[in-house]
Amino acid sequence: MKRTALLNRHLSALVASLGHLDEIIVADAGLPVPDGVTVIDLAVSPGVPRLRDVLNALRSELTIEQAIWAEEASDTVSGVMEAEVELWRAQGSARVTTSLLSHEDFKQRSAGARAVIRTGEVTPYANLLLVSGVAF
Repeated sequence: MKRTALLNRHLSALVASLGHLDEIIVADAGLPVPDGVTVIDLAVSPGVPRLRDVLNALRSELTIEQAIWAEEASDTVSGVMEAEVELWRAQGSARVTTSLLSHEDFKQRSAGARAVIRTGEVTPYANLLLVSGVAF
C-alpha cells in the first residue's frame, strides 16, 4: 500500500501520466465538463469530498507550476485558492504562479485539460486549474 496521502488509484495514475505543462482541473460539483475530457468523479454528496481535501491529497505527489481560477470567485474562494498555492509553495513547488480567467474562459480552457477531478464541493466558482510542473 502507498505511503503518501493519495490513495485513489485513478488520481495516482493521472498524476503519474502528467508531463510538464499538462493541465488538470479540480472542480466543484457543478462545473460542466467538455466532451472528450476524462472525468474522475469523486463526488459522494454535497460537500463530500471538499475541494481542499482533494488538493491536500494531490499535493503529496503532484508538482505544480501554475494555478488558475475564475475572477468571479468570491473573496472567500480566492482566499482558499491563495492559501492552497501557499501550501504548495511551502512543500517544494516554490515557483507556483497564479492567474485569473473569466469563468467563461476557464470553461473554454477546460476543453484542453487532461482530466477534470469532480469533487462534492458546492461553493460557486470553486474550480482550480493546475498546470503540471517538473520535480527537477
